[in-house]
Amino acid sequence: MKSVVLAAGKGTRLRPLTDDKPKGMVEVDGTPLITHCFDRLVDLGTDELIVVVGYLKEKIIDHYGDDYEGVPITYCHQREQKGLAHALLAVEEHIDDDFMLMLGDNVFEANLEDVVRRQQEDRADAAFLVEEVPWEEADRYGVCDTNKYGEITDVVEKPDDPPSNLVMTGFYTFTPAIFHACHLVQPSNRGEYEISEAIDLLIQSGRTIDAIRLEGWRIDVGYPEDRDEAERRLQGGQEVEAGTDGEESTDVGTEDERESELPT
Repeated sequence: MKSVVLAAGKGTRLRPLTDDKPKGMVEVDGTPLITHCFDRLVDLGTDELIVVVGYLKEKIIDHYGDDYEGVPITYCHQREQKGLAHALLAVEEHIDDDFMLMLGDNVFEANLEDVVRRQQEDRADAAFLVEEVPWEEADRYGVCDTNKYGEITDVVEKPDDPPSNLVMTGFYTFTPAIFHACHLVQPSNRGEYEISEAIDLLIQSGRTIDAIRLEGWRIDVGYPEDRDEAERRLQGGQEVEAGTDGEESTDVGTEDERESELPT
């Protein structure tokens, strides 16, 4: 299964750590964020890493080259910030089967393999790793609602009145059906092509999307203090409670800088 890593963000909230490097090259416990993502995906058996790059992209390309641990790397370049659905269209030509998507500012020590296995066993059109957060924090995230079978019935991006406190964590599997949905997405009030809209189109067309609850932990590294917390956790420190990993980043973790434009 191929995998896509979104790593084009500037990491403005991580400054000064990102003054001279892209967000994906910020080190957590001595290892760049992208390497943390690559390690998880290689462990899951990916056969190609497709990386969306943008800000200071040469530093990523020069560091990783053409492969990682024997797995080939393909780079797609970000040119504009138009939303995550638009970013997925940038990699469409490289995908012809089920694939994994990981947002490149997350550090996971979690049950990612359950997401892949569930989607494959159910032949679902997507599966997401989700976690519960405090209700007062749910409006910071892409929020999911589910039925009694654990299937996602609704997804809303940063809602004023969240339908649940179950949020997406930044790890997904999709079939190529997501690309058709992305082509149909219209710009949101923010002027972006939201992945939540594409997911809703899948749901409305009768597609099955499974929700797998997080076991373990993940941290969205949007701020320097998030990086510090991830390092403490990786070194065996106090476990992070759900919802205490910081607000979703505007660089890679949410829609604002997790996007690329179609190659020209």
